[in-house]
Amino acid sequence: MTTAIVSDLHLGLASGRDLLRREPVLEALLGALADADEIVLLGDVLELRERPLRAVLNDALPVLRAIGKATSGKRITIVPGNHDHRLSQPITDSSLPLGLENFGHMPLAELAEALGDDLRLAYPGLWVRPDVFATHGHYLDVHNTVPSFERLAIGATRRIARAGEAASPADYETAIGLVNAVTYALAQAARGGPAIGGSGASLRLWRMANGNSSGRLPKLLLTRLALPATVGALNRAGLGPLHPDLSAIELREAALRGMREVIDRLEIDAKHVVFGHTHRSGPHARDTGWGPLINTGSWIHEPAFLGENPKESPYWPGHVVFVPDEGEPELRRTLTELPSGT
Repeated sequence: MTTAIVSDLHLGLASGRDLLRREPVLEALLGALADADEIVLLGDVLELRERPLRAVLNDALPVLRAIGKATSGKRITIVPGNHDHRLSQPITDSSLPLGLENFGHMPLAELAEALGDDLRLAYPGLWVRPDVFATHGHYLDVHNTVPSFERLAIGATRRIARAGEAASPADYETAIGLVNAVTYALAQAARGGPAIGGSGASLRLWRMANGNSSGRLPKLLLTRLALPATVGALNRAGLGPLHPDLSAIELREAALRGMREVIDRLEIDAKHVVFGHTHRSGPHARDTGWGPLINTGSWIHEPAFLGENPKESPYWPGHVVFVPDEGEPELRRTLTELPSGT
């Protein structure tokens, strides 16, 4: 039996860069899922931080119905992430202790209708195999040293709550819970554009720091003056430790360090840990230092990260992780071309 793991669909993005709404991309995913016996949707299936829920579902349900129809008879498990954290409420609001793997009922009937009767909800992770654990990966933001929107909001929350070091899933939920609740509430009130906590908040900062904004002056001011000074002030305020390096290399390394910290603190005893969240698939042939980690990448188009050779970029969308009954999990690229107009 083979399990296919897919993450970061972000269906319902205000930008329209959630590629599965494009027929050729959807066909590529469905073709890949045909080789699997079980499906895991590993978080950020829905983009619930930018627009009201009903608007997101209007865009997402046709895609999810197509997935449900193509995988009829196969078990599908949704493991929520930070952008669809609202789906985890039946588990996180329960009075039962929160372990590494917890199951609950799906809070949105439309998702159950779209994906089939054998749909289940797991959070914060899922044992795909006795030696393979899968989780979205958003807990790493608690340890991230990159000053992203998510990291700063979590740092402020932990500072106000005087939270101690995270040592359990419940501790991590305390750290991220307020951020997720507020960004969801802002999205429900959004009119005419994405809410402030949407998926583009940190991306805009990265683009400015790396010269992808309009003009060279924003980069100069941000990297040489504003960002280092601001990061220093944030560290002095107790929101760190943070570093002003926003290079692509540091984004990768900081995420890997954060995820390894999560594994250590939660004592996840697995040979392989599959996660998403960062949209950076890997490891690839030239990658080193990943250890047990495997990242699924995303299914959204992020041209700012693709560079001069998009197809060689680890941010190229359209990867699936296949986990067989035995042997090594396989990270497979299933999308060879972007649809016209992207």
